[in-house]
Amino acid sequence: MPSRAPADGAPGRHAPAGGHRNGPDRGERRHRGGACHNEPMAELIQRDGTWDFDGERLRLVPGTGRNVHPLRTGLGEIAVPLEAIAGISLEPGRRRARLRLRLREGADPLDHTCSGRLADDATPYALAVESERTGTAEYLVDEVRTALLLERIPVDEPAGRWLLPGPSVPRVVSGGDGKVTFDGRVLRIEWGWACEESKKSAGTRVLPLRDVAAVEWSRARWESGWFRVRPVGPGVEVKPSHDPNCVTLWGLSERRETAEVALLAAAVTARLPHPRVGDGADAGASPGADAPMPPLLTKAGEPTAPAGPEGGAGGAGGKDGHDPDAVLRRLRELGELRSSGVLTEEEFTRAKRALLDRL
Repeated sequence: MPSRAPADGAPGRHAPAGGHRNGPDRGERRHRGGACHNEPMAELIQRDGTWDFDGERLRLVPGTGRNVHPLRTGLGEIAVPLEAIAGISLEPGRRRARLRLRLREGADPLDHTCSGRLADDATPYALAVESERTGTAEYLVDEVRTALLLERIPVDEPAGRWLLPGPSVPRVVSGGDGKVTFDGRVLRIEWGWACEESKKSAGTRVLPLRDVAAVEWSRARWESGWFRVRPVGPGVEVKPSHDPNCVTLWGLSERRETAEVALLAAAVTARLPHPRVGDGADAGASPGADAPMPPLLTKAGEPTAPAGPEGGAGGAGGKDGHDPDAVLRRLRELGELRSSGVLTEEEFTRAKRALLDRL
């Protein structure tokens, strides 16, 4: 199963991930003030995974048990650089406490695409802590917080670039009406027998990254989930079941499908321009300089308000960010939607006029 590549300079030593360790000091804290950088200053080993901190990076290793969420195992080991961390806390619980890591906005493509969508058992940035190990967890929290203060990390400021790599590629998501594949350069959407006629008419979609503004997704809950590609340029807002750039999800295996779609969304997002790059903004730009999303159109062809930062990054193309070739492709899509009955003649005319105005 593909794993997430650690950041440059990440520790090469692999600690046991299943919560077992030889010797009587299993799970005990270790502090080596004079040790080299790759030696952990604090380490916590639990059934769901291992967290250790060496003063520069917090290393998160998923557990290997059957109950470990497939999103965690799909990511593999993560080395979080100190500059990506906004905070860390230990939350008390009735049976077990929980370690929670908070990242700076814009530091991690996975956190950017999944913020607010993942349960505690799915996110790699939370770890259940057994009651007898809370002391070790508190020590790890103190070490990380002290390092943030000493290094003067701007924890309240958004990051101007991705500080963690995205998931490895290739990635595949098999949905209810089609399949999405991503090889790191091109998104490909192929339709199955259960798709709507409008999607069959559009045929296989091949979208290189230069034509992609953002990707969005919704958790699968009994056929209510979806994965959508937002092409560069204005678009027509239609239902996921009719959108030729959207694959619906079965929702029959929520854990597996959540893992697949979250990893795909993060892999694509990591390879798109950072949300804070564009319109003259750079890594040192102010928080209000986020690159705007291209305007969307309603089904009636009227422009809607630009999407917020969660929508993704701006695209490439002409001086206003719209590639003429991408606009022409969108015109063909509009014609297919009109032919299949999704759009009326009037709606098609309005949407086409809005597209042509962008050229």
